[in-house]
Amino acid sequence: MERLTDHLIVISFDCLSANDFEEIKKLPNFKRLLEGASYCRQVETIYPSVTYPCHTSIITGNYPNRHGITANTLVQPGRPSPDWYWHRRHVKGTTVYDEARRAGMSTAALLWPVTAKAKIDFHIPEIFANRKWHSQTAVSLINGSFFYTIKMNRKFGHLRQGIRQPWLDDFVTAAAAHTIRTKKPDLMLLHLVDLDSQRHQYGFSSNEASDALKRHDERLGELLQAIEDSGIGDRTTVIALGDHSSLDEHTVIKMNVLLKDSGFIEVGKKGNVTSWKAYCQSNDGSCYIFVKDNPVKDRVEALLHSLVTNPKNGIERVYHSGEIKKMGADGKAAFMLEAREGYYFSEALSGEAFETIQDNDVVNGLYTRACHGYSPRKPGYQTVFIAKGKGIQKDVVLTDMSLVDEGPTFARLLGLDLGDVDGRVLTELLTD
Repeated sequence: MERLTDHLIVISFDCLSANDFEEIKKLPNFKRLLEGASYCRQVETIYPSVTYPCHTSIITGNYPNRHGITANTLVQPGRPSPDWYWHRRHVKGTTVYDEARRAGMSTAALLWPVTAKAKIDFHIPEIFANRKWHSQTAVSLINGSFFYTIKMNRKFGHLRQGIRQPWLDDFVTAAAAHTIRTKKPDLMLLHLVDLDSQRHQYGFSSNEASDALKRHDERLGELLQAIEDSGIGDRTTVIALGDHSSLDEHTVIKMNVLLKDSGFIEVGKKGNVTSWKAYCQSNDGSCYIFVKDNPVKDRVEALLHSLVTNPKNGIERVYHSGEIKKMGADGKAAFMLEAREGYYFSEALSGEAFETIQDNDVVNGLYTRACHGYSPRKPGYQTVFIAKGKGIQKDVVLTDMSLVDEGPTFARLLGLDLGDVDGRVLTELLTD
């Protein structure tokens, strides 16, 4: 298959929304990227629309029930901080970076989700120390490119403050720009999280979110300059994209408190889960309900439908396993709940089942002000895709597309094939 570009740089701005488009097109570097670019400002995300399933759909071309990353975290009932789907081994099937490596191309990935231990040449994965005895430095070194990670931290570690934002994105951008200049990878995947972090803490339309967009514009400028400096500008394709939008919240729904009060979860004296018959796994704006047998399922269903009849409970809809599977989510769940706007789900086992979010709750990291995970069918919940450079037609505007169309399109640009996938190649954007 003919290769359409020599270098593909994919920049994911986590939580970049279609609603941001009017603002970013006025910012100098986004404006520069958009001049002569092709784009879609109404990209449909996947369900559940949280970061790890989204980024795996982007890079595989498949919905979560096919690639296996059906949530951010593993189902670990009662664990205060569940482990995330950090590792490549969790992904079913192939990815764009796998196929690029097989074709002899050089690859780079910085904080791209679900790539820990992946075979990537220049690699700092997104993985965090999740046990008291873990070291963040050690976890990063073990799961990425050992010597590359050491070198990047020696050169740019002064920019970081641990994994806090916006400093982490500044570090990642500097490392990416250096890698472009010195390594000129055939494929680079870059994940920036500043905007998502600010929206979680301060709200969708907050001043802090607007400031994060401006910082992202500066980061984009650094990366575009690095491409020019490296001498590969005329042989490079740049993709800037988002993974999901987000919505403001005022109330948290603690489904596990309701399940516990109904006798489906038992906890010990220390609040740990000792046994469960039904359990809620949160995806923020949605949640899975897992049950252990059919008699329990019937009782849980009765509880859920009693809740959904009252709009004040914040549950917009109850999906059953067959519907869940058709939407591309985890069909092993007995139910999936979609929250109404202003509500989101927590896995907490204590406190009131419905709690109004207070300012001090957010400051203390207990709750957030905005989140994602909602259905792609929510009005105004789309994200953005911008493509420019070699292999890309100029000034093509797509009225709609899906997140799963991105991976097959990346593969086609590199002369690769992901095989039988849920998405399609966006041929209308390509020069061939």
